[in-house]
Amino acid sequence: MSLRDRLTSPGPKRILALDGGGIRGALAAGYLQHIEGLLRKRMNRPGLVLADYFDLIGGTSTGAIIAGGLAIGMTAEEVTRAYLRLGRAAFRKVLLPFKARFDGEAVRKQLESIFGDRTLGDASLRTGLCVVAKRADTGSVWPLINHPDGAYYPQNAPMPLRDVIRASTAAPTYFVPETLDVGGELGAFVDGGVSMANNPALQLFLVATLKGFPFHWPTGEDRLLIVSIGTGYWKYQRKIEKIEDGSLLQWAAEVPTMLMDDANWQNQLLLQYLSRSPTAYRIDGEVGELQGDVLGGIPQLSYLRYNAALESGALVSMGLPELAAEAEDLREMSDADNVEKLLEIGRAAARQQVFDAHFPAAFNLP
Repeated sequence: MSLRDRLTSPGPKRILALDGGGIRGALAAGYLQHIEGLLRKRMNRPGLVLADYFDLIGGTSTGAIIAGGLAIGMTAEEVTRAYLRLGRAAFRKVLLPFKARFDGEAVRKQLESIFGDRTLGDASLRTGLCVVAKRADTGSVWPLINHPDGAYYPQNAPMPLRDVIRASTAAPTYFVPETLDVGGELGAFVDGGVSMANNPALQLFLVATLKGFPFHWPTGEDRLLIVSIGTGYWKYQRKIEKIEDGSLLQWAAEVPTMLMDDANWQNQLLLQYLSRSPTAYRIDGEVGELQGDVLGGIPQLSYLRYNAALESGALVSMGLPELAAEAEDLREMSDADNVEKLLEIGRAAARQQVFDAHFPAAFNLP
């Protein structure tokens, strides 16, 4: 079956969405290993890879790296090994003072080792792929997709996949922007996380269902499944004295994080509002988990969200008391020394959170 046939065929569709989060992508890799094992057992297919199950895999920033690897048919274990190598190389040294903290060339070399000369439209991609990037010179969010019927597919398909993913990971201050040739015009791209789509699940729902995009997948609880994987979260709390005495530089560092956090929870609220999720999170003290709240009264999708709390108590409950004292340090997006610990947290959290019963039978493979 060709990619176009798969993407346009009738039947329920399955989407995998992967958050940004720097080196904390290792945490998501731990979840993916567990989910792949669960699906292999459920489908009685020992060789199943996530590209066999999910019809569209999308990611932002570090999530785009993992999404790309899965889309070309790598196993979760293979993606994990490649991701650990890339993470250690990417966050190793400072290159350009006052421009970027880390060496973007190291990222390029690692991405080339994974994706080679594949393009966004390469026939080796086994499933739908969406890489979310931000075009800085126009301020627009670009969900770059490999659907052959996409409006911009002729211009975007020849782009090297490694460059497209590098564009999505070019976090301002961490790496220099990536310049891409888009249909004969140059565009400057930065991390897709500098938008409402660092958690890309809602963006992927829109890509899959809006008429302007080529997928046109029907909505419904038995027709559309989104599995969304985070890269860690924690309760935001600052001392009042520090806020009152905050300098301009402190605010400059804090505000982007606050906005990204708000965007993530807004996405979470809306997707829970559109579904009856068995993994619903408590949004806040007023709306809670939105139990009984379904927009229009009819669920538009089945929705699963998995994420691990990087807090001392949560780590103890996962059976990782030795990491409890390091909870705050583990939140840092660029500390490659944490990569193995984050992977272990993802595996432990998945064992606690991910269950076979979460996946509706309507989405079983034939």
